[in-house]
Amino acid sequence: MPRTLISLLGLILALLTAPHAGGASQTFTLSVVPQFTPVDIGLRWKPLLDRLEAETGYGFQLRLIDKTPKFEADFQSGTPDLVYLNPYHMVMAAQSQGYIPLVRGADPLHGILVVDKTGPIKRLSDLNGKTIAFPAPNAFGASLHMRALLFEKEGLRITPAYVGTHQNVYRHVIMGEAAAGGGINATLKRESAALQARLTVLYTTPEVAPHPLAAHPRIPRLARERIIAAMLKLSRDPAGRELLAEVELAKTISADYARDYQPLERLKLNQYVVNN
Repeated sequence: MPRTLISLLGLILALLTAPHAGGASQTFTLSVVPQFTPVDIGLRWKPLLDRLEAETGYGFQLRLIDKTPKFEADFQSGTPDLVYLNPYHMVMAAQSQGYIPLVRGADPLHGILVVDKTGPIKRLSDLNGKTIAFPAPNAFGASLHMRALLFEKEGLRITPAYVGTHQNVYRHVIMGEAAAGGGINATLKRESAALQARLTVLYTTPEVAPHPLAAHPRIPRLARERIIAAMLKLSRDPAGRELLAEVELAKTISADYARDYQPLERLKLNQYVVNN
């Protein structure tokens, strides 16, 4: 990569991760699951954090992490005050640090398995013995739940290839580097029309509650309630809804661990979790 481009990316990341703390009484750090590149995540989240600062009086600082294993280690050590994470990550975060889900989107999440529309894979059985691309081992709908279902329910034996992001998964499939790839509808819909036209969904996982925004229990109850109230207020405002949709929190509602995420504990996915 040219040095000038590296410098430009470094400047962009510095601007995106600068504390949102102008006049704020307290600043909270936020770590975001790396479904996209750090620059893309920063560009999506910064406008929302600016609005949240105005609504709550708190400052917010992004912790941009480029690899899912690093992200998991970050929240399991309790480093970020706030974390946006996948449904099974929520289980891991609650069990390791007591993180509390605050809000989530109303639309359920399900994983998708995509293949090249013009390629040789036409049915699930065609994937037996093949390489399938996944963003990371513990990405819930796109990988963890998907791999468990393919093995236990569908009886497939596959070779997983972990390629970092959902964006990379889709490109591995259309470039022929993987026979199929795991993702979720929200990330596929963010791809270009041309890329989407190349892919077809071969398999989907059952629906679950989607990614929540969660808080470490060290954040005072008043602060948590203020953040929830601000997010729900934004969901009632057209401009706010656009900001929330950019970070996969469209149709924002309050989250509840016992109702939304504790049922995932019964899936017994521990054997498929890769500890880093």
